[in-house]
Amino acid sequence: MTGAEMIIHALKREGVRALFGYPGGMVIDIFDALYSAGVPFYLTRHEQGAAHAADGFARASGEVGVCLATSGPGATNLVTGLATAYLDSIPVVAITGQVPTSLIGNDAFQEADMLGITRSITKHNFLVKEVDELPRLLKSAFYIARSGRPGPVLIDIPKDIQQATTAMPYPDEVNIRSYKPTVAGHLPQIQKAAARISRAERPVIFAGGGVISSGASAELALLARRMQAPVTTSLMGLGAFPETDPLALKMVGMHGTAYANYAIQEADLLIAIGVRFDDRVTGKVSKFAPKAEIIHIDIDPATIRKNVKVSIPLVGDIRCVLTELNQLVENRNHDPWLQTVAGWKRENPLQYTQNGGISPQAVIRTIAEMTGHQAIIATEVGQNQMWSAQFYDFISPRTWISSGGLGTMGFGFPAAIGAQVAHPGRLVIDVPGEGRIQMSTQELATAALYNLPVKIVILNNRSLGMVRQWQSIFYQRRFSGVCLNRDARCPGECDGRSDSCPLYLPDFVKLAAAYNIPGFRSERPEEVAPILEKAFAHDGPAIVEFRISEEENVFPMVPAGAGLNEMLRGMA
Repeated sequence: MTGAEMIIHALKREGVRALFGYPGGMVIDIFDALYSAGVPFYLTRHEQGAAHAADGFARASGEVGVCLATSGPGATNLVTGLATAYLDSIPVVAITGQVPTSLIGNDAFQEADMLGITRSITKHNFLVKEVDELPRLLKSAFYIARSGRPGPVLIDIPKDIQQATTAMPYPDEVNIRSYKPTVAGHLPQIQKAAARISRAERPVIFAGGGVISSGASAELALLARRMQAPVTTSLMGLGAFPETDPLALKMVGMHGTAYANYAIQEADLLIAIGVRFDDRVTGKVSKFAPKAEIIHIDIDPATIRKNVKVSIPLVGDIRCVLTELNQLVENRNHDPWLQTVAGWKRENPLQYTQNGGISPQAVIRTIAEMTGHQAIIATEVGQNQMWSAQFYDFISPRTWISSGGLGTMGFGFPAAIGAQVAHPGRLVIDVPGEGRIQMSTQELATAALYNLPVKIVILNNRSLGMVRQWQSIFYQRRFSGVCLNRDARCPGECDGRSDSCPLYLPDFVKLAAAYNIPGFRSERPEEVAPILEKAFAHDGPAIVEFRISEEENVFPMVPAGAGLNEMLRGMA
C-alpha cells in the first residue's frame, strides 16, 4: 500500500465521515487515492474554509474534524483555522502535503516549515520522514486530537512518502509514553470538594466548553439540582445547561447577564467546570468573585490556577469527576439564595428598545421561537455573536458553533457548513454581520454545490459594529476604519451614515442569485417572521438580510479593567 493509500485507509479506520479540503501538487497522490475510496470529500473554496468546516463538524458532532491542504500557501491558509480550534479545544486533524524529503530545507517551490509555523497553535504536530512511520503517526494524530483536552493536530507528509509503499499495518491502538491524560479524578480531592459544597450558602456553578467536550451535560444538571445551585456558563459553554431552566443564569462576563455577574460577585462558593477563566469572563481578576472559594475541575492541569486563585483543584475528565462527585453530594436547599438570584433576574432582564426598525435582538428571539430552540446556531465574532448568545436560549449541547478564544471573523459560515454536513437533517443557521460574512462568501459555492441547506441571516448595520461600539463609548465617536461605505469623498470627521453615503456593500440578494441561491431582504419588523419562514422552508441554502441601525449596541457590557458588577447598562 502506498502512503497515500494508507492515509485514506486511516480515515476509514478512524470513522471519518467527512473530509474538507483543496487540492494541489503536493497532495495530488492523496486525491488520486481518494478518487474511488468512498470517503465523503467536500471541496471548499479556500483552505481556511476547509479548516473552519472541519472545526464546525467537530463542534456539532463531537467527532474529529479532518481537513486536507497542499504544501506552502495551501498549508499556511489553514493556520487561522487551527489556531481557532486550538484556543477552543476542538479536535481537528489537519493533513498537509510537503515537498519531497530530499528538498526540505532547500527553499523549494511551495515549501513551508509547517512544524515551526504551527507549533504554538496545535496540540501536537508531526513531519513524516519514513513511510513505515506513517500508520503509527496517523493513529497518534487522531488519538491526541480526541483524548485529554481535545485540540488540533497537524501531520505534514512529504510527496515522496505519499508515493512510497509500506507493509506496516494500521495499528488498533497507540501508546505514547509521554502523553497520559488524567481521566479519573483524585478521590480525596473529590471528597474535599463534596465537603466544601455541603457548607456552601451561596453556591454558583460555572460551566464551560469542557462540559460539552466530555459529554457531561446530564451530570452537570444532576449536580445543579442536588445542590439547588444556579448555573452560569462561558461563551463556549452555551448549551451545557438548558437556559430555560429556572436555575439557569445564562452567560457570564463582559456581555453576560447582569444577574449572572451579580451572582458570581456575591457567591461564597464557585464550582468552575471545564473553563479557562479568560479575561472576557473575569473582568479585572482582582475583583472577580471576591467572596468565593473556587473549586476548579478540568482535564488539563495547566489550566487550573493559571488565571485565578483556586481553593480545590480537581484534575480529570469532567464526566468521570462529576459522576463521582454526584455520589457524594447530598440534596441541599438554598431557597434564600435562589430568591435573591430570582430578584436580580426580575430587576435586570436582558432587554432592548424598539426603534421603529428591525431590532437584531428581536430577530434572534424570533429565530428561537420559530425553531423551538432546536436549531444549530453558528456565528462570526462581534455584535451578532453576542446578540445570538444573549437572546437565543440554548437548551442542549453542540448547538452553538462560534469562535470563542481567538474571536475569528469569517468563521461562522464555513463552520456552519461543517455542522450541516455532520447533521444533514438539522436546521443550521449562521448569523453574521455584513462585514464578517464577506470574509467567507466564497463558500457560498460550497453550500450550493453540495446543496447544504445552511441559512445565512445577516444583521446588516453597514459597519464593523463591535469596533464601532467601542469607538462610540470609549473614543468620543471617532469612527475610524469601521464604516463599510466610506471612501475618499467622505469628510475627514464623520459621525455616522447619511442618505448621501456611497454604497460599497454588496447587494446580498444579488450575490445569492449569482450562486443560484434564494435571497431575501427587509427593513420592516413585521416582515421578519414571514421572510424567515420562507428561507427555512427552502430545501437548500438561503440568504436573509435584515437592515438594522448602526447605533444598536450590545449591553450589558463590562469595560476593560472593571469588575463584573461594574457593568454599563446602556448609552449615557
